[in-house]
Amino acid sequence: MQKAVELKHRGMVLRGMEHIPDRMEEGKVPALILFHGFTGTKLEPHRLFLKISRALERQNIASFRFDFLGSGESDGNFEDMTLSKEIEEAHAIIDFVKKDQRIDTSRIYLLGLSMGGLVASVVAGDRPADIIKLVLLAPPGNMYELIKQTAAQTSIDVTAPYHDHGGNLVGRAFLEDLQTIDAFERAKPYQGPVLLIHGTNDEVVPCYVSNMYRERCYGEQANVHFIAGANHTFDGHKWEEELIEAVVQFLTECI
Repeated sequence: MQKAVELKHRGMVLRGMEHIPDRMEEGKVPALILFHGFTGTKLEPHRLFLKISRALERQNIASFRFDFLGSGESDGNFEDMTLSKEIEEAHAIIDFVKKDQRIDTSRIYLLGLSMGGLVASVVAGDRPADIIKLVLLAPPGNMYELIKQTAAQTSIDVTAPYHDHGGNLVGRAFLEDLQTIDAFERAKPYQGPVLLIHGTNDEVVPCYVSNMYRERCYGEQANVHFIAGANHTFDGHKWEEELIEAVVQFLTECI
């Protein structure tokens, strides 16, 4: 059962999709909340988020995937986007899901891809009691450093009011805000099970960053799953299948 949903936040509308299993065998069901990446949407490349949601429906797990403000079909402009704003919106989405009478609020999971993984890691650290499992797909915990490295190798002017990133205007406020957030430190309070998935040929966020999360934040509670040859958004059918299988197994296994 797939249905469009809306959430009002700060006078604007976040638009998303909910996936509720057809069979509600035990009454309330667990739910996964998916956070998309930088310039991404609730669908993500090759419909990855939709495929994850459908796979989980078959396991009697609900899911919710929203476009952040300024992305996809949600209100707002991309140039006004910052990490802090997306973190705030993620909290609002979790609160929205927790109020849903069909959802078992003791079994809420988070999944984030790329910058959505950064958001998910921070939010789980902010409210560890609300999140039972965490999945991070190629999360850039050191995003500011990675952007600085890219800027040094290109002609990007980080002092300009806006930068044209493939048709999306990235505001200088985004970089200024990014410097104020220590993602690894914010992630540390989360003590639940963590699955990190990363492609070994990720050209955007090097796969060692997932090991940084494990070493600096999660320790033995985290498992790092490397997908051989995969790029940043797992743009290959075999890579996608391996990712979805790993996610479903992780979310359905007993703690």
